[in-house]
Amino acid sequence: MSRNSGAQLPPATASGDRLAVIASHLSHSRLGSPAHMAGEKEAALAAEPVDGPTIFDKIIRKEIPSQVVYEDQKVLAFRDISPQAPIHIIIIPKVKDGLSRLSKAEERHIEILGSLLYAAKVVAKQEGLGDGFRIVINDGLKGCQSVYHLHVHLLGGRQMNWPPG
Repeated sequence: MSRNSGAQLPPATASGDRLAVIASHLSHSRLGSPAHMAGEKEAALAAEPVDGPTIFDKIIRKEIPSQVVYEDQKVLAFRDISPQAPIHIIIIPKVKDGLSRLSKAEERHIEILGSLLYAAKVVAKQEGLGDGFRIVINDGLKGCQSVYHLHVHLLGGRQMNWPPG
């Protein structure tokens, strides 16, 4: 496990507005609110579902700085640049291996899928989320996926709309 106090991601440059839209899609509006869902939809529409390198590949290669909170041989976890909760961590496999989205998973991916969820548990404990947390995996355009490299959102640090009312 390693920690890094790296800087925030830089704003979009020559790569166009796509990164700016992705970076801003997680507005500070309440998770699940109409404003939040509109932001996620906008980011998903701006994303290009390709199997090529993504912003996450650049983070893995340390070409883009990130605030790493956990790392092992299989996964990397870092703070989201536009958090939706007091604690918002993104957990990604270091080797994509065709896992651009959860619906592309095959039997050969079982081990890495387990590693992602186990890393979420470890990070949640490390971040003091013993009272509970939320795991979110967006899949495809209709699931508001904005980066086509499978990733898990770990959210916590406030009550996540439960119990209702």
